[in-house]
Amino acid sequence: MSAAAAVVVTALGAVGLVSCDTGNDDTGAPALSPRPTAPDTAGFSGEPPSALASSAAEAVESARASASSAAASASAREASRKASIGTEVERSRQAAEDALKGVEGRGNALGEVAMTGKPRADTAGFLTVLLTITNKTDAEASYAAQVDFLDSSGKVVETQFAGAEDLEPGERAQPLVISRQPTEPVLTAKLVKAQRY
Repeated sequence: MSAAAAVVVTALGAVGLVSCDTGNDDTGAPALSPRPTAPDTAGFSGEPPSALASSAAEAVESARASASSAAASASAREASRKASIGTEVERSRQAAEDALKGVEGRGNALGEVAMTGKPRADTAGFLTVLLTITNKTDAEASYAAQVDFLDSSGKVVETQFAGAEDLEPGERAQPLVISRQPTEPVLTAKLVKAQRY
């Protein structure tokens, strides 16, 4: 038998098998399975997410949670840093005030402390001065300074202290002194004492 004839016989045999009846049905109609019922869509809120969309949503949510956690952590670190700076500024201020107790006259370091005003536009309107303390000696030294804030009549309205500790020879420090008084009336800052100790 030729190859072509073998293909035709095989195809006819397959057709015969597909169209065969089991003989158990009296009607002669092919047996059908019952029609599947449609799903109840009342509880659907839209297209159910694919596995990929669900994974992407979980990744986005995880990234948001991580970013939120990182932001909270950074905020806590910044608050801690500010509290630490505030504590150090207050400790330094108190050390300067203590060092000036009992100092007669204007102190021994007026020539080593200079004072420059800061523009009010840069300090939210508050009177702020920058002290420049330079150790002009040949030994390590600490410094304390007193700044008075005066009203237009020359009356002292507020006194602030600042300083620098353990400056090496030639080393310079620049602490800020900020008035806590309201922006009005306008006050004037005056360097009253400077002591090297």
